[in-house]
Formats: sequence, C-alpha cells, structure tokens
Amino acid sequence: MFGNLFEEEEEEGFSSTPSKGRVAKGGDEPPQSRGRSNLCGIKNQGGTCYLNSLLQSLLFTPEFREELFSLGPEELGCLEDKEKPGAKVRVIPLELQRLFARLLLVDQQSASTADLTDSFGWNSSEGTNQHDVQELNRILFSALEHSLVGTTGSTFIHRLYHGTIVNSIVCKECGNVSQRQEDFLDLTVCVCGVSSLEEALWNMFVEEELFEGNNLYRCAQCDRLVTAAKSAKLKKLPPFMTMSLLRFSFDFAKCERYKETGRYSFPLTINLRPFCEQTNGEDEDYSYDLFSVIIHKGGCYGGHYHVYIRDIDLLGQWEPPEEDCKPKTQRKVKEEVKEVCDQKLQEDDPLSVLTTIIAQEPSKCVLMDQLGQKLMDKIGSSWSKKFRKHHGPIGKFLQSHNDVFMLVSNGTRVALKANPPSPVTEPPCPAEQTSKSDPSTTSDPGAAEQQQGPAQKLNPEPEQGSHWFDLNDSTVTSIRESDIEKQFQGKESAYMLFYRKTQLHRPSEALNNPQYKVPSHLVQMAQEENIKLEQMREKFEATNNTVVLRLHLAPCYRLENGALQPANKEHNGSTTLSFDRRKTVGDLRLAIYQMQELWEGDMALTVARSLPAGLHLYNTLTDDKVSLCSAGIYTNSDLFVWNGREVCGATILAGAEWEPVLLTVVRPFLGEDVEQEVGDRVECEESRGGFENGGPGLKREARGFSGGVTLGEVKEALGEPKESLLCQEHKGGKREEQGAGGGGGASGWRVFPPDDMQRTLKDLSLKDGDALLVLEPQSFDSSVFTLNGDVVTVTTPSDCRWLQVEFRPRGGGGSEGEEEEEEERRKIKVPATGNMLLCEVKQRAIEELQLQAQPPGAQYCLRQVDCTGKLLPPVCEELSVRDAGVRLMTTLTLCLGNAPKASQLFLHFSVGTAPSAGMEMDIIVEGTCTVKECLKAMLEAVGLDGTCWHLRRLDWCEEVGEPLMDEDSSLSELKISSGDTLVVTEGQLPPKGFLKLSMWLYLDPKNMETDFNHTDNGHAEEQMLGVLTAGETHSNSPPLCGGNMVDLRSVGQVEISDEATLEDLKTQVLTLPALQNVCVPTTAFMRVWQLEGQRLARILRGQQLTLRKLKLTSGTDLCVQRLLKEEELGPKEVLLNVKMGVPGERCYYPPEELVWDASRDSSPRSLRTCLAAHYGLSPDSLLLAKHQPDKHMWEEISNWSQQVSKKKKKKRTESLLGAPFHLKDGDTIGIKNLLIDKNRDFITLEDEQGQQRLREQAEQCTKGGKVVGSDGAGPQKKAGQTNSRKPEVALSINVGVFR
Repeated sequence: MFGNLFEEEEEEGFSSTPSKGRVAKGGDEPPQSRGRSNLCGIKNQGGTCYLNSLLQSLLFTPEFREELFSLGPEELGCLEDKEKPGAKVRVIPLELQRLFARLLLVDQQSASTADLTDSFGWNSSEGTNQHDVQELNRILFSALEHSLVGTTGSTFIHRLYHGTIVNSIVCKECGNVSQRQEDFLDLTVCVCGVSSLEEALWNMFVEEELFEGNNLYRCAQCDRLVTAAKSAKLKKLPPFMTMSLLRFSFDFAKCERYKETGRYSFPLTINLRPFCEQTNGEDEDYSYDLFSVIIHKGGCYGGHYHVYIRDIDLLGQWEPPEEDCKPKTQRKVKEEVKEVCDQKLQEDDPLSVLTTIIAQEPSKCVLMDQLGQKLMDKIGSSWSKKFRKHHGPIGKFLQSHNDVFMLVSNGTRVALKANPPSPVTEPPCPAEQTSKSDPSTTSDPGAAEQQQGPAQKLNPEPEQGSHWFDLNDSTVTSIRESDIEKQFQGKESAYMLFYRKTQLHRPSEALNNPQYKVPSHLVQMAQEENIKLEQMREKFEATNNTVVLRLHLAPCYRLENGALQPANKEHNGSTTLSFDRRKTVGDLRLAIYQMQELWEGDMALTVARSLPAGLHLYNTLTDDKVSLCSAGIYTNSDLFVWNGREVCGATILAGAEWEPVLLTVVRPFLGEDVEQEVGDRVECEESRGGFENGGPGLKREARGFSGGVTLGEVKEALGEPKESLLCQEHKGGKREEQGAGGGGGASGWRVFPPDDMQRTLKDLSLKDGDALLVLEPQSFDSSVFTLNGDVVTVTTPSDCRWLQVEFRPRGGGGSEGEEEEEEERRKIKVPATGNMLLCEVKQRAIEELQLQAQPPGAQYCLRQVDCTGKLLPPVCEELSVRDAGVRLMTTLTLCLGNAPKASQLFLHFSVGTAPSAGMEMDIIVEGTCTVKECLKAMLEAVGLDGTCWHLRRLDWCEEVGEPLMDEDSSLSELKISSGDTLVVTEGQLPPKGFLKLSMWLYLDPKNMETDFNHTDNGHAEEQMLGVLTAGETHSNSPPLCGGNMVDLRSVGQVEISDEATLEDLKTQVLTLPALQNVCVPTTAFMRVWQLEGQRLARILRGQQLTLRKLKLTSGTDLCVQRLLKEEELGPKEVLLNVKMGVPGERCYYPPEELVWDASRDSSPRSLRTCLAAHYGLSPDSLLLAKHQPDKHMWEEISNWSQQVSKKKKKKRTESLLGAPFHLKDGDTIGIKNLLIDKNRDFITLEDEQGQQRLREQAEQCTKGGKVVGSDGAGPQKKAGQTNSRKPEVALSINVGVFR
C-alpha cells in the first residue's frame, strides 16, 4: 500500500547527486579520503537512502558481519565464475561481503552499492525508486536465507533475528487454553495513540482482549460460544530485537495517507521480562541495548532516510560535535579555562592572538584551513571583521611576519619559529593521515587513544563503546547520545529500532580493529584498491596543482606612459612556464635561473598585472620558503623577472597606489596641420560633408600616467605652459541627455580648478578612457571654444553637418494628384549646426528652392516625418536645431502653413466623429489658453456657432474618448501637447461621474413585427440586415436558452450618472430615438441584461439601486428586453429557462421562463420541488440536468452531498449556486419525467453534431491547423494540473536456486 511513497525530497536538503568539489583539470576527481570520523559512507544511487541506512545498520552489527565473513569461497563460489554455465555462485552474499570489506578497509569517503543492486536483479530505474526500509529488511533477509541454502550459514539469520510469539485464548467457562505459536523477524509496534515503546509493548503482550457480548469465542471443549480472553507473550527472544514503528497509516474517512508525528519515546536499554512467557531467568537474559535507529524525515508522500548507529567495536574516530557546530556554546562552557589561558592575550593585536593560538596547541602547529575557526573561537570574531581592513588577508599577514611564523607540511600548517613542532609529534593533516595510514593495517585498539592530545581530554567524552554516529548516505558525523531524544517526534523521527542483547560482549582484539574476522582475500582486495586510490590521488594532485605562469623578462620591456611596454611590439615579451604550486618560491626562482642561463646578478620575482596602460608591478615574492599556493600564485598569474630596482635604467614604482591610468589627451588643431601633427596614437575628428575645405577640430592621443602623480605633473609631462587649462569632459550635460549626434554635437568640458593641480589622478577618480582637454588661452579666440564660467563648450567640425529639406507644395495631404506631387517634390541639403536657428534653415531652403516667386504672403513651415511617413507638427523656428530636438543629417519637410511659436501648440481637430487619416484640420493656439477659448477658436475656424459643443480627446484606439471636463483649465495644465487631436462634439458637457453605456434591444422572434411597427419598412430592413451581418463578426446574436439564438439590435448609447438608479436608466433608455415609439406601461415591464463576452450574463436587479452599486462602468454593454408582465427579481431569485423532454424522442418542448427563489434553500431538492409545482408532478419523478452550450453536454443534477470535513463536523451547505453547477440567470435546465419517459439521456441530435464539430476542431489543433469559428470549447489542459505520481512498483530481490 505504501510502495513508492518515500521518494527522495531534495528540497529538504538531501540531494541524490554528490556534492561538487573543486574543479578538476586532470580528468575526473578520485574518491575523497575518509573524513575525521574514519568511517565510510555509502553513495546514493538516486533513491537508495533506505538501502544505505539498512546496510550500515547490518555492518555495525558485529555478529551479523562476522557470520557473513565466515562463509568462504568454497561455499559461496567465486564471482569470476558466475558467468560459467552450471556454476553455483551465490552472488548476493559475495557482493555483500565485498561491500562490507570496502566499508571497513578501503580509504574512501563513500562506497558504491551498484554491484550489490545488480546482484539483486535491479535495473537502473530501481535505483531511483524509493521504498519502505521495513519492507526491505524482510525481503533482504529472505533473499539471504534463500541464497545460503546448503551452507553453514543457512541458519544464521534465523539464529540472530528470529523470535517466537505465543498467542493464547483462555475460555472463561472451562479454563481451556488454546495456544498458537508464530515466528517473527521484527516486532511491528503501534504509534498512534501511544506515547512510548514500553506502552505499546504493554498493550501487545500484557493487556488481554476480551471476547464478550456480540463477539464471543467458540470453545472447542465447551463446543459453544463463550466469553474468552486473548493474550500474547514472547516465548523466544532473539539476540537482536528489531522494532518497526507504524508511523504511516491510512485515513479511511479522508481516503488519504498520513504520518504520525507525535512524541513516541523509546529507551536506550529495555528489559523485556514483563512481556515474556518465561520470567524466571536472569536479568541479562531479558535486557537489550539500543545500537541503531533508522530515521525518516519528511511526510507520507516523500522523505529521506538516515541512521544513528552506536559504534560497538570503536571503528570510528568520535569527536565532540560542538567543536565544529557550536563554537559559541563551547566558549561559554570553557569560559573559566579561557580566563586562565588568555591572561596575557591582547585581542586587538593579531600577532599576539595568532601566537597564543598556535602556542596553546599540543602539536605546536595549526592547519591553515582551521586557523580562522580557532581565531573565532578565541576572540569571538572572524579575521575579516576584526583585522582584514588594517592587516590584509590572513595568509599575507603570516608571510609579512615570517620572522615569527613558518609554514610546515608542504604549506598546509603554520607553526612558530621560536617553538617549531617536533617531527615526531607533528600530526599529519587529514589528507596525509588517510593516504599514508591504511585503515586495513590498523590493529592496535589503543592507537587512536594514544594520538589524542591533552586538549581533547578537556571535553568529557562518552564511555567506551557508546560513541554514536549519524550516517547519512555519503556523510558521517559524530553525535551525542542525547541527540537521539530529538527523534522522538516531529517530521524527522525514528522509524526502525535495533536492539542488541546486553550479555553479548566483544573480544578485546575486535576493538578498533576493522580487519577483525575479515577474510584474507578481502583484505588483499582492499589493500590493492587503496594502492590504486593513492596513485590516482597523487596523479590528480600533481595535475591539479600545476599552474601555468606568464613570465615577463625585464630586458624585453621599457618604461613608457607610466607603465611597462614591450620593447618589441611584434613580441609581447612574455613566456609561459608550467610549475607545481605546492613548491616554494625558491624552487621557482631556481627553475627560472636554469631557463635563463645568461642571467646575471640578483633576480626578483614580482607579481604583475596587464592594464590598459601596460604592465604594472605589485608585490615582490621575498620569502623563498613560502609555497606558491600560500603566496597567492595561481594559474595565468603574471610574474615580472627583474633585478628589483630598475628596468633599462628607469626606476619602477610598484604597488596598487601607483597603478597607471590610460587617459585620452585632447588638443585643438587646425585643418591644414592635420598631416603634420597626427601621430601613431592620434585619432582625428575631421569635417565630413558640408565643408569641403575642412576647418578647426580636435586630435586625440592616448597617454598613460601613474595614478600617484598630480595633475600638475601631468601638465608638465605634456609639455604645456603653466597658463594652459586642463578640462575634464562634463558628465550629465545636454550632450548626454540628447545622445550622440542628437541636435548637433557640441560638448561640454569642466575646467579643473587650481587646487586640483596638487591632487593625484587617483584622488580625482580619473580612470582608464577618461578624456583630458588641454587648452591654451589663445584657443578661445576661435569660434570652436567658448568659456562660460568653469565650463568650456566645444563645437567641433563634426557638428557642422547638414539637414535635408524636402518641399511638399500640398502639405502631404491625400490629394488625387499624388503622382504629380511626387514630380513637384524637390530635395536639397542645407548646411547646419546644432546652434543654428531653424528659421535660418528655412530661409536658406526657400532660397535654394527658389520659392520667392511663389504668390506673395505664402507662409511655410518645417515639419518632421515619422517612420510611417506621417507629417509631425511644425517645429518651432525660434529654437536652435539642438534645442528643438532635431537630429542632424535627417530630413525636414517644407510645407505651406504657419509655424508655432515656443509658447504655442499645434493641434489637430475634427467635428463630430474621430477624424480619418489626412482629413483632420489644424489650428495653432497658445498653450495658456483655456479649453473654452480653444473650443471657440475651433468653432470659428469651421464656421460654427452656438454653445451646445464640447471637446473630447482621442483614446489609444484612435476613437472618441473622455471629454475635457474642466473648461477653465489651460491646455498645458491638462497636459495637451503639440500634435494631439481633439474632437469637437455636439451636446452639453456631461457632468462628472457619468457613465457611457452601449444599449442593445432583445428581439423576440414572436414579437418581431410589433417591435418594428414604429419604423418604416426600409429602415427596419436595413437595421436587421446590419445586425445579422454584424453578428457574423461581432457576435451580435448571443446564444440564449441553451443554444437558441436570439438577435440583438443596437439602439445607441446613453450617458448617465453613476448615482442614477436602475429605474432612471430604464427611463432614459426609452428616450433613445430608436425606442421612442416602443410602448411600455411602466419600467417594471423592462428587463435589463448585462452582456459579458457578447453573451447574456446577468439581470440587473433592484429598481432603486444606483448604477455604482450595480458595479457598472463606462463602456459596459447592456441589453433591454420587453416583458408581458411586471417583474421585480430578488437578489437570490434566478431566472431559468426550463425545457421538458418529449417522451421517447431526443428533443424538447419549447422552453419556458421560470423564476426559482433560492434565498432560503438553494439545494437540488429545492429546485426539484419548484419544478414539480410548476408542472404539477411529483418531485421524485423528475430527473434534472443543466445544459452546457459551450461543450454541447448536459450535467445531471442529482441529490448529491458533499463530504463532511473531519476538522469541521458541521455539514457543508449544498448549493446549486456554487460549484460544480454555478446556476445563474439564463441557464437552461432540462427535465425528464421518469413516469412516462424511460430515456435518461438528455443529449439531442444537435448536441451530438456540436460535439463532433468540437472533436474535429481538436484534431485540427493537434495537427497544427488553425481552428476557424471555434467557440472556445475545445479540449484544453486544465491550468495548474499537477503531474501524476510515479506508478507504485513492488520491491523484489531475485535469488538463484541453490537447493
């Protein structure tokens, strides 16, 4: 029942994929060595955490492990022979032996179970399927028993784990006892309603179950039903007792699984005497010690297994978990010890702190990667927070104090030079310990204890044999015995308990000896694997620690522009060298000496870096005993090889404060001097287009300067006189706002004040690529440079470009003579600058086009054109090209018309309706004029007068939108800008809060003639044709009454206040011209529908309710329907269209309207009662169904009832107004009278045809075809649909036949 429900939950922090280590350069990284615990984990194949937990429990069961190892190849066979025909190779126990040997002896962090699961007959997908560990325990033991048939180990599972329970039934009449024995492998104990293991066992083996009342027992001796008592006792106790906790159950009320997470305690030692049949033995015969707890974390549909195990044989190296996990707590516990040890400690002096930490270590040295943690334990703060700002990284601090500290063990440990560690007492690092000491050779049980320093004995450790570890797949960590209590309850709680008899004792030679009882061939296999692993690690470390260095030799460089530049530009002067980063700086220096045989004198190695200005030097490697890794040298590092003083006679300034900056030096020059002055690194900006002879411009030169020099020194280096000015390009000016080239190209520069001449380039925040303009005082005599305060404006020849002007005699309107106009269009180029006024551009264009001969008084204006070719509003000619936002090298159109001034707006307008393209009229008004004044000017322009006019905007759909309500506001206040379009609309300005509603008339086919008797025939025919034609594209015929199509006719629009009532709306609708002759006694004879999605959605109720309360908004479509009688629907009264089925036929009688009052009861029974009263039938004889026109289906309405919630005992209300029916106005209800109609199927021929159309449309969608005319009812995947769970797969292990 629970197969596949324990699948891995990676979101809980347990990933099935191995953690990523450092990136390996030399292929796959070899398996890591064992951690501090010296125990081996097991790799997770994707979902095998349940298998890993059980295998670790069996491995740490010494008697099981030794029984398995006692079986030799003569009984089990050899794995090499398993493919041979007729060979009986017991693969499962052989693979289990190999796995246990690897877990005990092979130096790796985790072992693989792939070979073992292959022997189970599992495929690759089985490794990703999670199962129940209790189920696996039984199946694995059964497979082992079948695999060991005919061997000396055929019964060891039975001897170790099988016990016997005796069930007794005692007759209360005659005292006859009926007993039955049953064998058990593990005890399944209840968790629900029980607080502890002892209580559960008491209920199982002490409490009696009485057979009485209706549940009597038939006694064989009395031969009748009698009162009896049933009980159970433990008859035979196995050496190992396995308790399976029933954490997972099934709730039959909810029909769902759940996990018991309540508190359930269990003892570390338990006495089973009260639960046994025979109780006259010694206490040791009944006493058991807990040694393994398999834990499940997660819920009933997913989770993860790991196991707590007691190390009975002391195979692991236990450490207090607070050493790594809880440094702050440990500091509080050791506060008194700290006060004694830290009397001379100065916490503000890093040298004193580090010296004290190393001196207090028993080994007189500290691992480099542990020094930071020990520092935090000592002073309560990390190095980065307390010392890094003033002393730099901790590695560099140790290097700079090489007179105090020294690196040992290939740079992995740090010690004091005054008190170096002894070669005998210096403990190896974990990598060396695991690689140089093979765990398979450890035989001294006290070896680990002798290696412990006195510091470790300060912490009280558990007594021998009571060390606990948490084995979580590949991870093994130490835990305390008290941590077991945390697994009594919660989402992460105990699931399986393993107890071992207290009287089972281990021999002394088994303690701390992983080789104990391991067959010699498996020991040899483990040793060979350790040798291979060591070779792989050495090869990997050698490859992974090889770095490629770039050596830059001093003779190949020269100092230029504040940085080192290659003397030969064809060669960059660098050479590569591959070197082991674990070697020292001295080894590297010697290797370079050997490469450069002709080198003479001292050799300094300095860390360098390539910058835009060139190569720059930083710190010099002075300590030859430091490894390259500790010195911060990595692959692709640059090293400069020199004498440490000068390069080619030039003194080199090294360090971050002297980093060079590559600046762009900009100078003015004259056009005729270009060829003489432009050098190698000079980039010129020349005049292009418009000026044939060229003109003044700028030249740019890239120059590097040291970041520590002052601005005054830069001026001297450039050879400029003292009175010259240095300027920096002004950021955030008009040039940046307009973009490059927008409106010309003049740029602004800020002059450096005299005080900045004494500041360095670093202080001024100058960076690579920044421009520096150098100007002499006479430069301002030119029109190129203009000084305004401390800002210099530069107008370079690149700004003196052109504008193209195109003449359109008819202004670009949509006239009939477009071809003739194309011929008349003429284009010219007018030289222009960003500062040139547009009126000058227009005047020069008129002169070039020779338009002076045009009729006198003709006015012209310049207009831009958008990407569609539409003319934009005329530009203001009082502005310059740049200020008007006109880009140079673009086209302007010269048209007839006036140009607006800077304070005026150029507006388009039309009268009555939204203007069509090219048909709107133009007007120029002041931006400060009011809406009323603008309206008056527009009316005068078109020759209209009167006061019944107002202005409206165009919305984003280019349709007439909202009116301009405040007629006294100016156009600028209403954010009306040049180019906007306004519509002059007839009628008074509607007050604020008014709604604009589109009205439709419901056309009843029965009363079609009476509906149209007020209009002439021609008009009526035109309206009907228009409706039917529009209905094909605009859906003017919404379906009503379950597929019966009705016609709607547009009758216009109404504007009404949202504070008006529904009755006011009906009254105003009757005043529409299309409804003036419609006779309605009162507004109660009218029904108003709201249209949603072009369908009749709901009826507006409440004659006196305001439109705001009815939640109507502008643009809502409403439909008016005439009634033959008054109607006032209540809020819970639903208008339904009911259809009675024709007996024996697949059709219905014409529909009828029925008002169903659902205010008191909205259940199916209430609706059935209402319909029965309407038709005069019995409610029990009616069968109801709701029609779904979109799907062409009927949904039967039965006397259904919703499930009662377990938490809320109150029964939920049955309502047809809610899910799943959601009955609303206009829904169609089909009725079957079962007394005379035996056909319970509501589907008609029309429904079947509609379903066929939907299937065809779905097939077209599947094939990629576009569905035309679909009503949206095609099959669609439900949003939010969750993925189905994996199918449950039974757990099995395949075993060969060995009988």
